[in-house]
Amino acid sequence: MACGKNGAGLLSVHAYLFIYSSDTKYPARMAQIYLTYAIYGDMIILELYIDTEILLAKICYNKNRKGQCEMKQYDVVVIGGSAAGATAAITARRHYPDKSILLIRKESQVPIPCGIPYVIGTVGDAKKNLIPVDTMMAGNKIDATVDEVTAIDRDSCTLSLLSGESVSYDRLILSTGSSPIIPRLPGTDLDNVFAIRKDVPYLTDMIDKICVAKDICIIGCGFIGVEIAEECRIKCPNANITIVEMLNHCLQLVYDEEFCVLADEKLTDQNVSLMLNEKVEALAGNGTVDTVKLKSGNTIKADLVIMGIGTSAQVALAKQAGLELGPIRGIKVNRRMQTADDKIFACGDCAEKVSFFDGEPSPLKLASIATMEARIAGANLFEPKRMNSGVIGAFSTVIGGTAFAAAGLTETQARNKGLSVVCGMSESVNRHPGCMPGGAKLKVKLIFDAKTSILIGGQITGALSGGELINVISMCILHKMTADDMAIMQVSTHPALTASPIAYQLVNAAEAAIAKKGK
Repeated sequence: MACGKNGAGLLSVHAYLFIYSSDTKYPARMAQIYLTYAIYGDMIILELYIDTEILLAKICYNKNRKGQCEMKQYDVVVIGGSAAGATAAITARRHYPDKSILLIRKESQVPIPCGIPYVIGTVGDAKKNLIPVDTMMAGNKIDATVDEVTAIDRDSCTLSLLSGESVSYDRLILSTGSSPIIPRLPGTDLDNVFAIRKDVPYLTDMIDKICVAKDICIIGCGFIGVEIAEECRIKCPNANITIVEMLNHCLQLVYDEEFCVLADEKLTDQNVSLMLNEKVEALAGNGTVDTVKLKSGNTIKADLVIMGIGTSAQVALAKQAGLELGPIRGIKVNRRMQTADDKIFACGDCAEKVSFFDGEPSPLKLASIATMEARIAGANLFEPKRMNSGVIGAFSTVIGGTAFAAAGLTETQARNKGLSVVCGMSESVNRHPGCMPGGAKLKVKLIFDAKTSILIGGQITGALSGGELINVISMCILHKMTADDMAIMQVSTHPALTASPIAYQLVNAAEAAIAKKGK
């Protein structure tokens, strides 16, 4: 028998044991038994191995709690149960079928992120907009628990839970998501001031308050703002609804001006007032909000305010673990979604992102980006398989029954980056002939790098089918297709489903750009 120290706070003891077996498949042999004893803060961990690699038992003792507890052990632990966490866990199961996997989430009910605005009117109940996390995990033989991770001990690969339990991991995925940004303005703590939180009881309370509101003010006219405005109009046909936006137009960060102007019109057609080029200075009221004060001196009567001005990464747990953050304060990861600790990965809104176009930090946070990153992280846990090319940004929404979709850079963004661009536009009915049932106009704008003819962006408005067509544009951007590539792409067309092959919008927009470049 021998013993010795192996690093700070770690004691190992080993002995030789003769193992006898009458089975010829497992002959008698001499084996080594190892017992390791480690102290990490208040936690004492005992591990018993045979031949240094076969773990027989792992026992923990917390000096701040009575009694002894058995530590749960998993090959993979995922923290977070929303779009990124659920996808990462399922991806890990697909790529590593023999690994044990645990998903830990704080919320018993997990809202579908993009569906949150629609619980106000169209869906009508926050409880109808849920990710079936437990069912999904059970179907993929993944353990799931509702608890909160309070600390990560990277030295011992151990998680401390709010329940007092501990879990050990071999690989860890952080998908802790994001929180709504609450501006530092007077009055944001007043009653009837809401943000868009992924919290079912909170959203239920917000819906109840919207039902009786007479003057609703929405701060921010991005996707959340315009969708909430429409849903509030459905819920409250007679309420006064106002959106305050500091830019010139709604959705200006995603679309070029001609598309933004149309979006503005679709909102005002629904009797939604737009206060553009305005900035909120304060919220006022006696316990409950009743006024929104603007920097211009204007005021808006409001008995309910909803803020939709973006989100920030939830990184408190990563900071506690000593993980590095990036320039935009997300968890810093490499192209494999791996942090500086090679056993810890991060994905989704909590992870730092870089642009597909120039590798610069990107603030984009989308569920589609989160699941893309999750499929990379889950696949790469035990061997590198996938790389993140950077975020392109593919968006879509519906305003007044009209689809608005975009991918990549706008013409304005491209020019601001110093790129010379050439654009092509095509509009036609999405049926042939145009009198077919369901026919509606669909306009496509494509933006190409003038020097290389590579596609760098696209925008669509019109028929609802544009919500799917934008995904084709995103794929073309990812694979750096040129205008000529798109002009000769082979497409499936059908009278009841698409524009004719003669008038197909993607092809003709590419041809229009080629014609412009040739002039």
